[in-house]
Amino acid sequence: MPFFSKQNSSRIGPTQTIAYDGSVGATNAFGTETYQIRLVANSGCSYRIGDGVQTATISDPYLPANVVEYVTVSPGQRIAALKAATNGLVTATAGTLWVTELS
Repeated sequence: MPFFSKQNSSRIGPTQTIAYDGSVGATNAFGTETYQIRLVANSGCSYRIGDGVQTATISDPYLPANVVEYVTVSPGQRIAALKAATNGLVTATAGTLWVTELS
């Protein structure tokens, strides 16, 4: 009988959506058991995670459209997103960022 290793997984928690054009922060802080989040956006964006109110800038980490990214966070932190800057390969487009808390 073949051996198959188990996939790593996390418990799925609440999902917040952030509609971004300019820099927009999530209104809710991450939960007390949240140490990882899953991000996906329908257009390219930059995002910033930290304590207190956050403001994203174009120099923050870039998340391409329709790419799932997992990020380590601390409970109580917040996230902000900003549409990507227009350059040779990316066209700045307003969109939505889905932020799912994992524990």
